[in-house]
Amino acid sequence: MTEWIKTNFPGVRYREHKSRRHGKVRDKYFTIRYKVSGKDKEEGLGWSSEEWSAAKAYDQLKELKENIKRGDGPQTMAEKRAMEAHRKETERAEREADEKEQITFKQYFDDTYYPASRIHKKKHTYSKEETHFRIWIAPVIGNKPLKKVSEFDIRRITKNILDAGKAPRTAQYIMATIRQVWNMARRDGLTNIDSPTKNVKIPKFDNRRQRFLSQAEASLLLNMLKEKSEQVYQMAFLGLYTGMRASEIFNLTWGCIDTDRSLITIMDAKSGHGRTAFMIRQVKSMFLDMTKGKNDDLVFPNKAGGVYYEIPHTFKKAIEKLKFNDGVGDPRQRVCFHTLRHSFGSWHAEAGTDLYVIKSLMGHGSITLTERYSHLSLGTLQNATKNLEEAVNRTGQDKDERAVNYEKE
Repeated sequence: MTEWIKTNFPGVRYREHKSRRHGKVRDKYFTIRYKVSGKDKEEGLGWSSEEWSAAKAYDQLKELKENIKRGDGPQTMAEKRAMEAHRKETERAEREADEKEQITFKQYFDDTYYPASRIHKKKHTYSKEETHFRIWIAPVIGNKPLKKVSEFDIRRITKNILDAGKAPRTAQYIMATIRQVWNMARRDGLTNIDSPTKNVKIPKFDNRRQRFLSQAEASLLLNMLKEKSEQVYQMAFLGLYTGMRASEIFNLTWGCIDTDRSLITIMDAKSGHGRTAFMIRQVKSMFLDMTKGKNDDLVFPNKAGGVYYEIPHTFKKAIEKLKFNDGVGDPRQRVCFHTLRHSFGSWHAEAGTDLYVIKSLMGHGSITLTERYSHLSLGTLQNATKNLEEAVNRTGQDKDERAVNYEKE
């Protein structure tokens, strides 16, 4: 049974801990006793090891009694503790709100956005975002509180990009990076307004590639690549004759190759949906001649056995040696690895393939992307017009013959 010991202070008593000591004496637990609304009440305060004493307990008791007498303030220790907890919580919330107000764009990018981007995005994507931030975004708004970033700041970034001679498309990519950071900050409760990029207009610019290889140029390129690197040759061959994107080729695994049905399954296409590429006989023969790995093995691993993030330099050197880009300043007219995919679509258009079929073959998300090849289908359209003309002529001849026959009758 607990033995309570009275103190020299009315209403204050304590009990001693059986074993725990505070200094040379046993630790003491203090309580106070008083009346609230005519009822006796006793509440514990704490241990002497927690800096409670009989005198301090009595001061606390006097404060509560005075509050009860005035009818103001906490009238029990439970109420006082609840009010103190509420005060601390309010201060903490205000402190956090103030800290949120002061978070800079750079702090949020470095501490929250970029680490998440490295987890959820591909390396070439988060690397570009880091470059966008370091070169163009941070110098203007890096040290500015995120909530104070304005449309004016975004216009400054855009102006810097265009003044440096970069293409409007580059500005659009950088605006997209800012917008994604902002939207994530909004979800985290750091702002409740739309991205300041919303009303900043970038000059429109048609950055679609115009250059495509002729069959003769393609043969020259493939022959040179075959001499330099069998693997780069195979990747280029695949791009030319299936229209696959570089990223699709880099991430291709053996489990996606079906030589029996001459199909290639593309799991993570740019559109976000899987699609199928079709092999011509030469592509099928190429795969049959290669050493097949396990289903999850990459078809074209880099030297470390991992995924390529850009085409090996061998390809660029071959383009330079063939002088395909000599004297060409317009990026849309320069030959790069993506030119192989564009050549695939262009060859199909020239051969009269329907644009909707080309759209499916290339995995375009919209027919708008495919319409760039429409001018290459003029010959097909002209032939279709001639066919219509001949049909009309035949119809006219039939009418004339029927009229003659009717008159004879």
